[in-house]
Amino acid sequence: MSVPHKERYFEDYVAGESVEFGDYLITAREIVEFATRYDPQAFHVDAEAATNSHFGGLIASGFHTLGVMMRMMADHFISPLASMGSPGLDEVRWLLPVRPGDRLRVRATILDTRRSQSKPDRGMISVLYEVLNQDDQVAMSVRGWGMYLSRDAKR
Repeated sequence: MSVPHKERYFEDYVAGESVEFGDYLITAREIVEFATRYDPQAFHVDAEAATNSHFGGLIASGFHTLGVMMRMMADHFISPLASMGSPGLDEVRWLLPVRPGDRLRVRATILDTRRSQSKPDRGMISVLYEVLNQDDQVAMSVRGWGMYLSRDAKR
């Protein structure tokens, strides 16, 4: 995308465009801390139990991976000038376990853009987000919609 993410408005997101961003190292400590608080399943919080599980080792909660993705989106993709939030996510898929030492990044592909009929100062952007590991494997995918102000509706 030619316009920096911090300066984008609805018109700057074009269907078919794809961008990769972020670099996030997952640590065992972070996996256990997140899961202890939010997803205390043995394969997320206990390295020994995780080794004896069908995963063969400690893995991050899918919700942890989703949170990491959101942080990278906020840092590298979502426009602070024009973002109006999101009505939701669809089709969250945890395709590969995320393990300690994995380096994650995000690929965002614009699927569709639609200007609002009732509020023409804004539009909706449909995006496929894929969380990639250091081996270029898709560990997680999710489709989402974002609401963005139009350039002519600057606050």
